[in-house]
Parts: sequence; structure tokens; C-alpha cells
Amino acid sequence: MAGSVDYQTWDNTSLIARIIELESRLAAQNAGFAAVNCSNVPPPKQHKPPKPFDPSKYSTRFIALKFAYLGQNYNGYEHHVGNDTPLPTIEEVLWRALTKTRLILPKSKVKEGENNNGTKERSTRMNIAVEQRLKDLGLGLTGSEEVNWEGCEYSKCGRTDRGVSAFGQVIGIRVRSNRPLPRKNNTVTDVSSTQAPEGTDGDSGNVKDVLDEPAFDPIKDEIPYILTLNRVLPPDIRVLAWCPNPSPDFSARFSCRERRYRYFFTNPAFAPSPGVQGLHKTLNGKNIREGWLDIAAMREAASYLVGLHDFRNFCKVDPTKQITNFERRVFHADITEVTSLNAPAAFLKDIPFSYPSQRNEQSSPTNVSPLKLYTFDVNGSAFLWHQVRHLIAILILVGQGLESPSIVKELLDIEKCPTKPKYEMAVDAPLVLWDCIFPAEGPDSRKDALDWIYAGEQPRIIDDGKGGEIEKYKRDGLIDNLWEVWRQKKIDEVLAGSLLDVVAAQGSMRFDLATREPPEITQRITRAFYGGNISKSVGSYVPVMKKPRMDSVEVINARYAERRGLNKDPDILQQRGDSVD
Repeated sequence: MAGSVDYQTWDNTSLIARIIELESRLAAQNAGFAAVNCSNVPPPKQHKPPKPFDPSKYSTRFIALKFAYLGQNYNGYEHHVGNDTPLPTIEEVLWRALTKTRLILPKSKVKEGENNNGTKERSTRMNIAVEQRLKDLGLGLTGSEEVNWEGCEYSKCGRTDRGVSAFGQVIGIRVRSNRPLPRKNNTVTDVSSTQAPEGTDGDSGNVKDVLDEPAFDPIKDEIPYILTLNRVLPPDIRVLAWCPNPSPDFSARFSCRERRYRYFFTNPAFAPSPGVQGLHKTLNGKNIREGWLDIAAMREAASYLVGLHDFRNFCKVDPTKQITNFERRVFHADITEVTSLNAPAAFLKDIPFSYPSQRNEQSSPTNVSPLKLYTFDVNGSAFLWHQVRHLIAILILVGQGLESPSIVKELLDIEKCPTKPKYEMAVDAPLVLWDCIFPAEGPDSRKDALDWIYAGEQPRIIDDGKGGEIEKYKRDGLIDNLWEVWRQKKIDEVLAGSLLDVVAAQGSMRFDLATREPPEITQRITRAFYGGNISKSVGSYVPVMKKPRMDSVEVINARYAERRGLNKDPDILQQRGDSVD
């Protein structure tokens, strides 16, 4: 056996001879095996580059989409040219999703410089930070990276600001359809009366051709738009419904007759101070503890907003629009209780923190007001820039007892208050564009008439091996996605609330409960609330009507027009009612 030979004792000549002998044996052994026939083995497949998407092979249709988003991670809804913020806009993310799924195929836009008409045009290319954020969301694209809605018949209902959310945002848009392209029928000779099939929108074929279209259900056989878009959108942006048959002249902006907003806030609005130092006397003589809001007073103030009013003192003037008409109609304005909150709540049940008007110093902790969540609900035909945030800011000042409910009437009286006082508007995060209403006919109708197909209603069954399931509730479906978002934030809320209760219960709790008269609000350092997470010390409070005033709308518009040369633009002059001669 070769394994028993001690080659260490062999000399070089013997070793070389041994190697030659073994190689000869191996060659002879290999020669005895039949050669393997490899002629039938197919060569490896060559991966061809994907064919470019040809939009001419697909029909299109005009639809409306309703979708929701949580706005804290975005720089508002609308995309702006030269957006230099590190956050993308909702519009940019939506455009990427529609483009990635090939639901829209807009034409490439001319870069900055001379366009085809010889006029200057700026590129809508996004900055590097926004591009990276979109790639992190899985919406990175190759080639043209421009937001361009050309040819899509795109319209949007509302333009929410940075941080603001929406649960009923609506757009109108032309998208790719599953409807087969019509075919010519050469057996028919009389084509004078031939019309395109219903639902094709005249997108394909020639009116002189006879169209032979296979049977197509415009809903059941259509692309599942909700599912398709939600697969590529981030979890905090969800498509909720689509309308298959908006009118040909539908505009998400101009066809909308009512927009509904809700602004969320807690009561108490911020952590109240215990004992006498947390009390003050309101303008109407009521004792109130800082942090707690007078909901009844807020409701009274909100009621004065209903109707047609000039809201120039409840908005931020945008001179770029050169707006001169600030009248808007509010259909409904009220404060609504949403729910009672369990945490943080333990320390608020102690007498020193409770709301004085609803108890006396000897009352039981179980009888004091619980922590609650409220919304300011306001519905109107249209809203000015930052109008809702200005409205709730004034209502919260009323709730704190710093202003009387009549302050709303005073600010709406343009003759008495022709220029806006410099007061702080409420923060953005609690505001939600709740819904958009498109009535059937007549400006007085307030019932939405669009035929929305909501998630799960499109006749489409997901085969799970058990007879199918409703798409909205399937694994990783819409409900699953939103549950994941909600639970993560709910756990954060519970943990933070529990920690607050634990810390409040620790140590000694000795407070001065003397019943001496609380100080007037104008004689002490006041903590004011503007809708955020904490209050602000504002020193000796200055009532709104005594604050410095902004320039008038006319002065603001004229100053901007002079700087931009708009005072010579005939269209702007006509819009303002000035002479265009």
C-alpha cells in the first residue's frame, strides 16, 4: 500500500521515478473512461436588458384618488421648484410611486434654460437630500428625476403645510388602465356612425375605425390602484379609495365645495402647577388653573366663526398671490370631545392639580375632571393660508381665560380691526385635513357625491388556500400597515404617560392650598399655550387687541408687487381691480 511506504528514506532519483510511474497509471486510467458528451447541454442564458415601457400599448382613464398621510415626516404637500429642505414633500413621494408603478408616464421636462418656446423655464429637479430620502423609502428611480405632471390632467384639492396631516386628501389624475385597446373590424364597411366604446375617454383608435372591444368590467377587471400604490408608498402614506367615473371637467381643487379640518388638543393643554401658584382669575372673574381649558368658552367663541366673514385677521397674508378678497364661508365650527385618556392621569386626579371651577378644596380626587382629548372641528368652502391654525390659536387663548369669547367678533369686524394684531398661530402637528366634499349639484349641497371604491370593495379575492380573504384585511394589507404605525406610536404614548405618573408620585407632595384670592392675569408671569407640547412664558400678558399691528393687506401686496414688478402686470392689475390702461 502506498500509505505504508516511508518516502522520507528515498533519495531524489527514486522519488522522481515514483512520481513518473504514478502519473502514467493515472493517464491510463483516465483513458479508459468514455468522454462525456456535452453537446446537448444548453449554453447559459443571456439576460437581455428589459424592454422600455411602451405607453402606446395601454389605454388610460381619468380617475380620482383619495389618500391619507401623517405629515410629521414631510415638508408639506406641495412640491416647489428648488426645494432645499432635507424632507421630501407628499407630492414628490406620490409622483414617484405613480411613476414607479408606470401608472403615469409624463414627458421629460426641459431643464433650466431655453425651452421649446424660447422662454426661460426652471427645472423641478430635487436636491440631493430629498433624493436620498426617497431612495430610503424605496422610491429611487433612474433617468429623469423631475416632478412633472404634464399630460396627466393632475389636480389637487388642498395644499397642507409642513407637519400637517390629511385623512381625506383628493387628487384627479389620468392613469394607465387594464382596458384592452380597441381593434379594427375589417368586415364592417359602414363606419360613419361608429363611436369609441364607453369608458375609453377617446384615448385610443381613430373615430373612422370600427372598434371591436372585448368585454371589460371597468371596476372588476381594472388595475387594483389602491393595492398597487400602497405596495410602493411608505407606511405613513396610504391610498384609501378611488373613483372610477369623475366628470370630464372634474378638478380636485375647483370641484371641491367643502373642506373639513380637525385640530387635536388635550385638556389640560399642559402640565398644571399645583397650589395657589397655579391659579389665576380670568377676564370674566372665574378662577382657573393654568393648563386647564374652559371648553364652554371655546365653544362659544367657535360659534361666532360660522357664516360668511372676512378672515384677514385669521390668516397669514401671502403677497405672492396678491389676494384682495379674504371672505370665506364657514359651515360648521365646534369643539368636540374625542375620548378620555388613562395615562398620564394619576397625578392630575390629585386636588392640587385639578380644575377649580369644577370642585372645591375638600372634594374627592375621584370627582375632578379627567384628562381628555378634544378636536376643534371647522368646515368651510375654502380656507386662507394658515387660517385654521390662527383660528385655534385664538380659541385656545379664550380657553385659558386670557381672552374673552368676544375677541372672535372683534377680529372679524374689519371696520373696528382693519389690520391684524401680531399674535402667535398654533403649531402644525395636531392639524388634519379630515375630508374633502364634492357635492352632486348646487353650491348648497354638503353631501359627497363621488362614487368612491374603498380598499377591499373592488371585487378581487386574494387566494390564501382557504377560499380567499378580503384584501384590506389580508396579511400586510392596509389595516395591517396602519395597525403597525398606530401600535408603535401608542406604545410610545403609554410609556411616556406611565413615566410621567411614576415621577409625579415620587417624593413629598406638600402644596400651599391657601384659599387667598388668585392674582389677576395682567399682574403675573403667564404661561400661554399655542397647541404644542409645552407652554411658553409670556411675561405680563398683553391682550390681542392691544398688541402691535401688521401692515394692511393693501400695503403688504403693494410692497411685494413693487419689488417684483407686478404692479405693471395687466393680469395682476385686473385681478386687484386696478386700471390696466
